Amino acid sequence: MSFPKDFIWGFSTSAYQIEGAAQQDGRGPSIWDSFCQQPGRIADGSSGAVACDSYNRTADDIALLKSLGATAYRFSLSWSRIIPLGGRQDPVNDTGLQHYMKFVDHLLDAGITPFVTLYHWDLPDELEKRYGGLLSRQEFPLDFERYASVAFEALSKVKHWATFNEPWVSCILGYNVGSAAPGRTSAAATEPWVVGHNILVAHGRAVKLYRDKFQAQHGGEIGIVLDGDATFPWDPTDAEDIRACNRKTEFSIGWFADPIYIGHYPASMRAQLMSRLPTFTDEERALVKGSSDYYGMNHYTANYIKHREDAPGLEDYAGNVDVLFSNKNGDWIGAETESRWLRACPQGFSSLLRWISERYRSPKIYVLENGTSIKGENDLPMDKILEDDFRMQYYQGYVREMAAAVRLCGVDVRGYFAWSLMDNFEWAEGYRTRFGVCYVDYDNGQKRYPKKSATMMKQLFDELIKKD
Repeated sequence: MSFPKDFIWGFSTSAYQIEGAAQQDGRGPSIWDSFCQQPGRIADGSSGAVACDSYNRTADDIALLKSLGATAYRFSLSWSRIIPLGGRQDPVNDTGLQHYMKFVDHLLDAGITPFVTLYHWDLPDELEKRYGGLLSRQEFPLDFERYASVAFEALSKVKHWATFNEPWVSCILGYNVGSAAPGRTSAAATEPWVVGHNILVAHGRAVKLYRDKFQAQHGGEIGIVLDGDATFPWDPTDAEDIRACNRKTEFSIGWFADPIYIGHYPASMRAQLMSRLPTFTDEERALVKGSSDYYGMNHYTANYIKHREDAPGLEDYAGNVDVLFSNKNGDWIGAETESRWLRACPQGFSSLLRWISERYRSPKIYVLENGTSIKGENDLPMDKILEDDFRMQYYQGYVREMAAAVRLCGVDVRGYFAWSLMDNFEWAEGYRTRFGVCYVDYDNGQKRYPKKSATMMKQLFDELIKKD
């Protein structure tokens, strides 16, 4: 047994991917509503307008969680459901707020601990139109702080908060690659770094607010959720490839974690980006440094990293490296999945856990997302989809690697959440890609059916969590 008796585990979702009810009860549009309306943006031309209809199925979702034995549930709030226009002077939609208050109460009544994320990429569309959304260093942090205040005050029973989910995705896919909302690419040399800085400042403001006004009374904790892939050198005998691995991780994880845990951006980023990387003011640095009660970790895959000889281009966001799935010998890092960016590599999980623990001096870690798609899953009949042996093996491998990192290396992991509770709107991939441990029958009322991976999860954690 590797995990302490108070270790928590469960499943993750996000508001836009499962809630649906896009125009119900006063919800305003988000940037993802607008993004989905642009032809060619979503693989199957779909949107999250209906998704899994979880807004109207909270009782079903709680019953599902309870049946699977989950002790916790991570979900996000829809900012535009709570404040439809988003701004600090704009009215609060009490119906939307009451929805989340009741949901939290019902989760707690069922013995399920809520983990709540404030921002999972769905900025109110009005703020994008009003001042450019996340690009505004002056307005965005203040509007986010007010939204956070409304949520903190209303959801006083929540003990586990996250400010932002995967800011790297918001910055790079939203403002460089253009495959996520708002889909900008024209100023990729500067905008991702500006957005990342503004997210850190907004995060810092929300954390200070929570600590100053709510934490002592509510007895909770707050952090941020960072994604990152494990890295292995393309040629393990090449010192440049070994250095490139660390540089790649700094450009993804260190970009956000270093300012929080160390107080400044990684030196490798400052060297490559120079003046394009914003500078913290003294006030901003004070807000950001130390602004996390835990390390929120999302992890899915690993890559082989090869250094580049040429100077980095202005649009490079990875640290001037090649990110590959095969190494110098032609070995694949793991099995192919439906997602082009994801191959299974369990040993990468323990490797990255150790990197985080060593670099940031053994923070308390919650793994808030981990999971996989399956090649061709959506084309199978439902009975075959429910036999998701590949996903089951993925989870067994990754969870046991996490357990080894705790047992053998002393990594302080306190909780684990599988992505995702159910198949859902998978952003630019639409509904063609399924990540759920529960099958969602979109053609027949969004009914949920547990897959094998869902039903084995309790047994796996019962085996690994200490009993006394």
